[in-house]
Amino acid sequence: MRIVFAGTPEFAVHHLQALLDDGRHEIIAVYTQPDRPAGRGKKLTPSPVKALAQAHDLPVYQPVSLKDTEQQKILSALNADIMVVVAYGLLLPKAILETPQLGCINVHASLLPRWRGAAPIQRSIEAGDSETGVTIMQMDVGLDTGDMLLKARCPITEQDTGGTLHDTLVSIGPPALLKTLLELEEGTAVAEKQDNDLSNYAPKISKEEGLVDWSQPAETIARKVRAFNPFPVTYTTLEREEGGENKDERVRIWQAKSATGCTAMSPGSICETNNEGIRVNTGKGGLLITELQLPGKKRLPVAELLKSRAELFTPGTVLGQQTMGQKDIGQ
Repeated sequence: MRIVFAGTPEFAVHHLQALLDDGRHEIIAVYTQPDRPAGRGKKLTPSPVKALAQAHDLPVYQPVSLKDTEQQKILSALNADIMVVVAYGLLLPKAILETPQLGCINVHASLLPRWRGAAPIQRSIEAGDSETGVTIMQMDVGLDTGDMLLKARCPITEQDTGGTLHDTLVSIGPPALLKTLLELEEGTAVAEKQDNDLSNYAPKISKEEGLVDWSQPAETIARKVRAFNPFPVTYTTLEREEGGENKDERVRIWQAKSATGCTAMSPGSICETNNEGIRVNTGKGGLLITELQLPGKKRLPVAELLKSRAELFTPGTVLGQQTMGQKDIGQ
């Protein structure tokens, strides 16, 4: 088939690469978001998908929007059989969805209809889901509401982070996409409607969400630590004295797990510090922090960090600014 591919981040790269390696179909064009400023120099940088497309001499289109009629005419002139969309980041209007002969299909990183939206990988871990997967969906004008063509499942382990789960889904998504394309080509694909009553919205992750609310249960915080690793990474604040003044420093928490609390102390209080980690009291139970990152420093196992900065984490020290407890996502 003649395929237009639309995607932007690393997750999409693996699916485009799979199509290229498969060789069964012709990639006639690649759509990706415009180059964005990146790095300390804020230099305009192409998306990972653009870099791969250019390496294979594929035509690249980077419209700011697809709502413009001129852009719609350009896509129509490509005469595509189907458009494959993987984490593209732009809304596709009805005119675009109806342009290819077989419409547009989307590779979505969750078992629909469980998590619709921009951050299904992180939200599934944060909510404590036991499994997730990839859904290949026939796109419609709604947000991830189209009929499901194929699902590929995988468990979520207690060790999974946002990063490791991303990598797992990257391994199962491309084969699912290739199988779906074959079924569509042969006319054997079976579409299944979604049950809207089972859906949840997975909003984009903000850096501000990474702030730990120590009044929450330890298990809730531990799930957030895993979900937000490697981005945006959970953090707390640590007050220390410098030049006769007290300063709040942001400390990033890379790895942690639930543990026994210390009920006599307020949430955020350090109960105990040893080579196993820093045990902090929470609203329910304790959180054992095993990997930390101080401002301007490398992330380190707590056992290593304590060799030089043990004085920052003495028992009784209170971490963070307390915020109002929020309802757990997905509950």
